[in-house]
Amino acid sequence: MVYFLLTIHIIVSIFLIVVVLVQSGKSADLAGAFGGGGSTSTFGPRGAQSALAKATTIGIVIFMLTSISLSILASRGTSSNGSVLQGTKSSAPAQTPAPGK
Repeated sequence: MVYFLLTIHIIVSIFLIVVVLVQSGKSADLAGAFGGGGSTSTFGPRGAQSALAKATTIGIVIFMLTSISLSILASRGTSSNGSVLQGTKSSAPAQTPAPGK
């Protein structure tokens, strides 16, 4: 189950990166390059969402759901009273008594 969610999470992450990079900005025309707003106002009415904007919204929802699911599954698998280093072997050499004592 964890590997399935992790795979979905990675695929959605890559999808979101691609979709966001493909979208053009608000003022992507020539007037926007020189600071002009063109026919768009700052807080004007929004037009209909494009297919890329809808895909971004759906991708974000799936990304958040998989993120929350993975964090819940990760917290169930660990004990809260244990140490991070519990169960690891010590790499420090064992101390030996000095000769003649």
